Amino acid sequence: MKSGTIIEYIDQQKLICAAVADVKGKRLRLITESDKEVSLSASRISLTSDDALSESASRATMVEALKATVARRESLKQEIDLKELWELLNEEGEWIDLTTMAEYCFSEAVTSDHKSAIIRAFFENRTWFKFDHDRFLPYTPEQVEQMLAKKREEERRLKVITEGAAWLKGLLGDKKPGPCEHAMEIIACLKGWYIEERESRHFDMAKAILAEANISSHETVFRLLVKLDVFDENENIDLIRMEVPRHFSDEVLAEAKRLVEEAPASYEGRRDLTHLSTITIDGRFTTDYDDAVTIERLDDRKTLLGIHIVDVAESVKRGSLIDKRALSRGSSIYMPDQKIPMLPSDLSDNLCSLVEGTVRPCISVMITLNRFHAVEDFEVVPTVVTVRRQLTYTGANTLAKEGDEDLSTLIKIGQAFRKKRLDSGAVHLSLPEVNVHLDEEGTPVISTVDRESPSRMMVAELMIMSNWLMASFLARHNLPSFFRLQPDPKERLFKGEEASLYLNCMQRKQLSRAHISQKAGHHSGLGLDAYTTATSPIRRYYDLVSQRQIRSVMGLEEPYTEDEVAEVSQHLDIPMGSIGRIQSNRRRYWILKCLESKIGERVEGLVLDKRRHSFQVLLPDYMMEVMLPASGLSLKSGDMVQTVIQHADARKDNLAVFVG
Repeated sequence: MKSGTIIEYIDQQKLICAAVADVKGKRLRLITESDKEVSLSASRISLTSDDALSESASRATMVEALKATVARRESLKQEIDLKELWELLNEEGEWIDLTTMAEYCFSEAVTSDHKSAIIRAFFENRTWFKFDHDRFLPYTPEQVEQMLAKKREEERRLKVITEGAAWLKGLLGDKKPGPCEHAMEIIACLKGWYIEERESRHFDMAKAILAEANISSHETVFRLLVKLDVFDENENIDLIRMEVPRHFSDEVLAEAKRLVEEAPASYEGRRDLTHLSTITIDGRFTTDYDDAVTIERLDDRKTLLGIHIVDVAESVKRGSLIDKRALSRGSSIYMPDQKIPMLPSDLSDNLCSLVEGTVRPCISVMITLNRFHAVEDFEVVPTVVTVRRQLTYTGANTLAKEGDEDLSTLIKIGQAFRKKRLDSGAVHLSLPEVNVHLDEEGTPVISTVDRESPSRMMVAELMIMSNWLMASFLARHNLPSFFRLQPDPKERLFKGEEASLYLNCMQRKQLSRAHISQKAGHHSGLGLDAYTTATSPIRRYYDLVSQRQIRSVMGLEEPYTEDEVAEVSQHLDIPMGSIGRIQSNRRRYWILKCLESKIGERVEGLVLDKRRHSFQVLLPDYMMEVMLPASGLSLKSGDMVQTVIQHADARKDNLAVFVG
């Protein structure tokens, strides 16, 4: 190839016209139509022209000549009708070379300009022919239709991107934009991009729209979705991301209503305990009451303690529609701003709840205690009870302080059982509980709950006692269930009860991970030889299964086999893994939301650990950990330090403090 030869090559999806300035082996030095000098391998040439420029021509002359050549070729390209050509040739089904194709298109003698025009036309429009360097194959009618559909979709996509970006820019501005034809699609794209990110099927489209609109931050996209009424300002993204069902289907609600309407007026074959003074003690916002207690004095030396768990399995039959939905949910979810029940409210707050003044079937643990309040004997029986007093923790504390005999005795029983557990090596963590709820205006209200108040301690201990005895009952009858086991802690920092918040926090970090087994075993943290959860069948499916296993001993239903328990466990793995995170994240969100309004306020902190450039600090008033910059500070673990809230952002999950 000599200098001055006009060639064409493809670069970055463009056809470039150039003249050869020099040849060195297999590489060419070229002057392009845009007056650029490039080095190119000869193998990349797509067309070599028959004509050439003068070797003595100046560079400027060469560039002008190249531009004129391109103009001629572009003009010839306009004469080519690819659709008409395809209609003429599509039945051939064979490759057509460049010269032959040029002869089909032009009546005059074929030159390099004609060949270039052909290449340019076919390079720009791949709808009708398959293009392979210098030959062409007509697509079949089916292939052409696919190409046209793809082209139409791409045109539509570009339109959505352009119009969508303009619409979003308008939404971010002061003036409200007009309606957008593609609003629903754009919203779906933004929502998918925000929640699922790269996992979203809309990710590429959303990315293109946002790039066109010059939007890059998650915060801006969230603000747009709020403005579009897709999200609430305090939207719980975890529920959407984890696909948590918030409502029951009409079919499930109708079934729950039917169960209420057809509930029996009386329950045969159960021990009637409706004459006893049955008490429930719960938080003031509780609506689903699943446990109650009674106390009877048998003589001077013995007391009969009754712990009554509402018999949910009496109404919710295994394998029923409601049961299947409960299994898919796994547990009720309790958050400061929302409660998502495992069962429809007709059951959780009515038929399957120990509502004051109503007769309810229960599975009762009847425990004989000696005069030292130690367990001498127990039995688990089906009963019916009627709640006489529905108390709050605060109300129960007040009544006990005023001398209520039943409550005072129950508190002593709780204290005695805790001592027994501690003597058996239980690890008791005394950590403050921060309660978060929203007031009527939707503002988060934070309060610290005294978990060691007499009534809270008593209820906690009696439920632990009940679960222990029901676990022993199941183990005695060789029934598989969801037993809770826990190895000894990695290290014991104290024995019995410890008042130091720091030591309690450190001991929590030393606890071994608890796990579930079908066989009973030691639970180190509780100091018990067997433990299950069966006291909350309204709100936990694990407990409902345990209750059904207990009922099977009483002849009320068939037991689960080991394989069936394993299958239930497998079903519950995913929802139960999500629920803890959802509750924890939402509680943290609302605490941070509260702290957003407390920037600049002083908050006491407890130093937990020293890192390289910071201290790990616990804010006891909120039970939240935060990193405190260590610059210039001389602190050690266990020290208290005054901090100031510097920054809080609930949506970004950010909290920063500095020394006050």
